[in-house]
Amino acid sequence: MKRTLARTLFPVTLAVSLCTHTLCHAAVRLPGFFGDHMVLQQESEISIWGWCDPGEDIRVTLAGNEATTSGDSSGTWRIALPAMFAQTEPLTLRVEGTNTLKINDVLIGEVWLCSGQSNMEWTVDRSTNHDAEIATADYPLIRHLKIAKRSSTTPLDDIEADWTVCSPDVAGSYTAAGYFMARTLHKELGVPVGLINSSWGGTRVEPWTPPIGFENVPKLQNIYQSVIGRTPGTEQYQNKLQQFINSNKAWNQQAESSLTKTEAVKPSPTYPQELKPFTSPQDPTMLYNGMIHALVGFPIRGAIWYQGESNHTEGMLYFEKKKALIEGWRSVWGQGDFPFYYVQIAPFQYGNEDGTVLARFWEAQAAVQQLPNTGMVVINDIATLDDIHPPNKQDVGNRLAMLALKNNYGKIDIVAESPAVDSFQLAGEKLVVTFKNTGGGLTTRDAKPPTHFEIIGPGIGGFVPATATIHGDTVVVSADGVTTPTAFRFAWDKSAEPNLTGGTGLPVGACRAGEVPDYLSLNSLGQNYELVYELDLNELGSTIHYSIDRSEDITDFDRIGYLVELESSAYGNQSLFVAMDAFTDDIKKIGVPEFSTDAFFQQSVENVETYSTVPSLNHKNIDGNIEFWSNNYAPNNTSKVPGGSDSLYDIGDSIAEPLNGYGSMQIHNTKGKQTLFSLNHWGMGDGADLGLGNSEGSTRDWTFTKNAGDYSSKRLRVYVRPTHTPAQ
Repeated sequence: MKRTLARTLFPVTLAVSLCTHTLCHAAVRLPGFFGDHMVLQQESEISIWGWCDPGEDIRVTLAGNEATTSGDSSGTWRIALPAMFAQTEPLTLRVEGTNTLKINDVLIGEVWLCSGQSNMEWTVDRSTNHDAEIATADYPLIRHLKIAKRSSTTPLDDIEADWTVCSPDVAGSYTAAGYFMARTLHKELGVPVGLINSSWGGTRVEPWTPPIGFENVPKLQNIYQSVIGRTPGTEQYQNKLQQFINSNKAWNQQAESSLTKTEAVKPSPTYPQELKPFTSPQDPTMLYNGMIHALVGFPIRGAIWYQGESNHTEGMLYFEKKKALIEGWRSVWGQGDFPFYYVQIAPFQYGNEDGTVLARFWEAQAAVQQLPNTGMVVINDIATLDDIHPPNKQDVGNRLAMLALKNNYGKIDIVAESPAVDSFQLAGEKLVVTFKNTGGGLTTRDAKPPTHFEIIGPGIGGFVPATATIHGDTVVVSADGVTTPTAFRFAWDKSAEPNLTGGTGLPVGACRAGEVPDYLSLNSLGQNYELVYELDLNELGSTIHYSIDRSEDITDFDRIGYLVELESSAYGNQSLFVAMDAFTDDIKKIGVPEFSTDAFFQQSVENVETYSTVPSLNHKNIDGNIEFWSNNYAPNNTSKVPGGSDSLYDIGDSIAEPLNGYGSMQIHNTKGKQTLFSLNHWGMGDGADLGLGNSEGSTRDWTFTKNAGDYSSKRLRVYVRPTHTPAQ
C-alpha cells in the first residue's frame, strides 16, 4: 500500500506527468514559474525539468555549464547543473530540444519560500509607513514570485507565475514579511534574493500539508486515513469503492426483481461520504496540491511561515500539525532539514474567548522549536489588539532575517532568538526565573518593572498577579499571600503586551513553568489516593491517549476517585473531586469507557464524597449512580433510577445501539437528582459534552451540549485508594 501511495500522492521528483499532458505539448516546455528574472539557489545543485516528446534530446546551458538528457517514455525530463556561487550579473538559461527556450535575466542567490495565511500574504502597501517604503524599494537584485490561489484534490505538476524585479512600481504588492526579510538579507550579504510567495489569507495549516506529513505523526492518523481514503489507487479507497459497487449490484438485482413483481423498492445505497473528494481550500492537502507540489524540486534555502490565527484554539495539537507540515515539506523536497522560520501570532482580542486559549497556542508554537533547524519570531511588542494584522511587518521581516543570518549565513555573533526560560527555583517566598538568549541582560521597553507575571502555590485559588524585578538574566517574582510559590506564568492572556525584553530589544514570549497544585492537594479527601490515569481533555478524540497510565502498578483498591479541573470564561474555573466505593476490581475499566475497554456500568455507587469549588456539589456520604458506557443512549429511565425522568437526559437513561456509539461517562447524586460530572461523546474532541453539575437547557447531564471547546483548560485524573502499597 505504501509504495502505491508514494507514487500516487507524493512523488520524490516532479518529473512525473500524465501522458495526455505531454501529447498536447510536443515542444519542449518548462514549468510555468521558470521565467525571466528568476533566482536560482546558490551553492545547491540546480535542477531543471519539464516536458517534451518521449525520446526527445534535451540540452540545457547556463553560464558555461551544460547538460543533456532525453525525454522519458512519459514525456518528461530532468537535468541537474552544477552548483554555482551567487551571481549578480544576469545570466541566460537555454533549453534546446525540437524548439529552443531562452530565460533571461537569471540570477544566482538565496531563495526563500514564504507561506501561511493573511499575515504572510499581507502586502507592503498595507504596512506601516508604506508610502516611504514603496518609494525607496529600488532593489533590482530582489525578485518576487506570487503563486495564484488554487486548491486541488490531486497534486498538480505545474504552476503559471511570473517573477518580478523589485522596484517602486511593483514592491507594494510583495509579501511584506518576506520583502523586509529579503531587504535585510540583501543588504547584509550583497547577493540576490528570490521570494516565492505561496500564501492564502484565512487558511489553516492542514491544507498546506502533504500526505506524508500526516502519515508520520501518530496523533494525526485520523487526518491521514481521511486523505488516503479519498485517494484513488490506495487500498482503503479501492476496497471501499468495491464494497459500494457490490452493494449497488445487489440493490440493482433486488430492484429489478421488485419491478417485475410490482413491489416497493428500498432506496439505493448512498455513496460513501469517506470516498467523496475534498472540496474546500481548508481541507487537508488541498493547498499543498495546488500551490506547493509543483514547486517541489526547485532548490530553496529555506521557508518562512506566518500562520496560526485559523488554528489558534487547538493548543498543543497545533504542534503536531506543524510537525506534519515541516517534516512533510522536508521529506518531499529531499533537501534534508532545511531552515524553517516562523512568526508567533500576535496578541488579539478574539471576542469573548477565554484569554488563556491564545496563551496555550503560543506555547504550542514555541514548542515547534524542538524540531531541528527551526526558529520562532516573537512579536507581542508590535501587536494591534483591535486588528489581527499588525501593520509593522518591518520588525517581523528583520527578525526573520536575523534568524537566517545567525543560523545559515555565519553571523554567529547576532542575538536572533528572543529570551526564553532556562530554569527557575524557589528562594524563600519568591521564585527566581533565569532566562537564556538575553543579549547581555534583561530589560524593559519602558524602563518600568516587568509586567504580566503571575504565580500560584498551595492553598491559592488560582494564579495571582506578581511583583517582578530584574537582576541581570533573572527575574525575581513574588506576591502577597503566596508563601510557597510552585509555578509562574508570563503574558498568559490573549491581550498581553508585556514590556520585558532582552538587551537587544527582542521581546520575551508567553511562557510558564512549575507545578500547578491540583485541587486534590487542597482537601483531605485525597489522602492515601494514588493517581492511575491523567488525561488532557483538550486532546479528546476517537482514541483516548492518557498522558499518565499507571494501571499496571496497582492491583488491589477499595475506593475510586475522579478529579476534574476546568477553566473557562463561560463557566468560570471549576474543580471537583468525587470519590466512591470501588464499583469494579478491574483497574482497566475505571477510566473513560471507550469501546475498546469493554467497560459498561449502569449502577448505584455507595459512600460518595465530593469536594468542589461549586458549592452545590459538596457532599458527604451520599448514594450515587454512574452511567459509564460507549453506547448510544436515550432519555427513557428503563433502569428505574429513583427520581430519573423518562423524557429528559438526566441521572437515569437507557442504553441503545450501537455499542461503539455516542458514549457516556457520568457520575450522579441520585437523591439530589444532580449530575456531578459528565463527559459524553468524547470522540468529537472539542465537540464533546463536558460539565460539572446539572446543565441548563433541554438536558441535565450535558448530552448534546457540544461544549468541550468552551474550556480553555480541562483535565481529568483518575485515582484509587490501594489496599496494598503500589509497585515502585
